[in-house]
Amino acid sequence: MQKVYYLKTCDTCKRIIKTLDLPASFELQEIKSEEITVKQLEEMKSLSGSYEALFSKRAKLYKERNLKNEQLTEEDYKGFILEHYTFLKRPVIINNYTIFIGNSSKTVAEAKEQIHS
Repeated sequence: MQKVYYLKTCDTCKRIIKTLDLPASFELQEIKSEEITVKQLEEMKSLSGSYEALFSKRAKLYKERNLKNEQLTEEDYKGFILEHYTFLKRPVIINNYTIFIGNSSKTVAEAKEQIHS
């Protein structure tokens, strides 16, 4: 599978997608208009190792709900991501059996290298 989960209103996501110069084989899923399914999230978790790795602690709702003071479990992370798209760390890039999560320059460079190798 070759897929990118992103948010079209996120300038960082748009810049990264442009930088990656994705082949036509990649599917793009805009997570606000097409919500993530349980199956998709479980696939991402199996590649990343945990729901926490997919969870954005920068999300506005994370701060508003004061979640940093909570002891969150894997099920909590899963539930929050399924509840609201903003809790997914973006973008999530899947290239076959490798997952790249987030927008750090190192992550983006590794994704680009693997996609074009």
